[in-house]
Amino acid sequence: MTANDASTGQQPTATYDSAFLKACRREPVPHTPVWFMRQAGRSLPEYRKVREGIPMLESCMRPELVTEITLQPVRRHNVDAAIYFSDIVVPLKAIGLDLDIKPGVGPVVEQPIRTRADLARLRDLTPEDVTYVTEAIGLLTRELGSTPLIGFAGAPFTLASYLVEGGPSRTYENAKAMMYGDPELWADLLDRLADITAAFLKVQIEAGASAVQLFDSWVGALAPADYVKSVMPASAKVFEAVAGYGVPRIHFGVGTGELLKLMGEAGADVVGVDWRVPLDEAVRRVGPGKALQGNLDPTVLFTDNDTVEARAREVLDAAAGLEGHVFNLGHGVLPNTDPDALTRLVDYVHAASAR
Repeated sequence: MTANDASTGQQPTATYDSAFLKACRREPVPHTPVWFMRQAGRSLPEYRKVREGIPMLESCMRPELVTEITLQPVRRHNVDAAIYFSDIVVPLKAIGLDLDIKPGVGPVVEQPIRTRADLARLRDLTPEDVTYVTEAIGLLTRELGSTPLIGFAGAPFTLASYLVEGGPSRTYENAKAMMYGDPELWADLLDRLADITAAFLKVQIEAGASAVQLFDSWVGALAPADYVKSVMPASAKVFEAVAGYGVPRIHFGVGTGELLKLMGEAGADVVGVDWRVPLDEAVRRVGPGKALQGNLDPTVLFTDNDTVEARAREVLDAAAGLEGHVFNLGHGVLPNTDPDALTRLVDYVHAASAR
């Protein structure tokens, strides 16, 4: 039997009763669970040491290195969940697209997707394309024991934005121009990306991931009506594709205050909230039946410990009435964050929220 049996939706006992998975399922927890987006990364000196001289995409394809990097914040911070170390463009690289992650820039695509003929370059992803993922997650779940592992992928809209723009963008002018001006091509592009994303998540779940997060980092650039018409169907397809595994599905985007309810309706069990919307307001927008994740502003960690604890207390107080709450930052850990500040924050949340 795999670590997550798709036929029964049952998870391994070791992680099933963890505080993180209980919170995702909106069950009583011994304390509010904590993990951080980008908890494995440049804020850790041990990360910089093991990554030295190794390009980002190559590091994502070395199972033993992925295992070490994923475990680093679990060892250091005592977080309640690990998140698989990878990048949202890994499945695109795995199907043969010519792209790279350039330091200080981000993902850069050699030939952007702009025409219907370009869609032919987006072939299906198979488990054989990402055997290093299966191997790494096998290594990780043995090391993690009762600590859950979160798998993740980029959402169709955010992947499409990179592919159409050719790299990071502030305006998404080419992507949005396709969405508005050639809606059929746009829909076909997102549908193809939904299949690739779902396949990538399935590999992670079948290898042993206990939950998955769909990062729609840039979807906050859209109006709600455009999200419903042009993005939500593809995101919903991804969530539906993995529904039978019985693992919690988390949905997160930045600047998505106006989209929170819709992102939950797309199929998420847990809706991630950035720092712009207090959790007590977020729950009103999302509605019942969903856990929430978030949402301390990452820059608060650059202040003194008293301020960090006071602001964390505000997050916990705002979350007091939630059906389920996973403490996180409102976006990723910033590279210059003091790792000790993260460790102290985990300790504080655990102690302050102990039931």
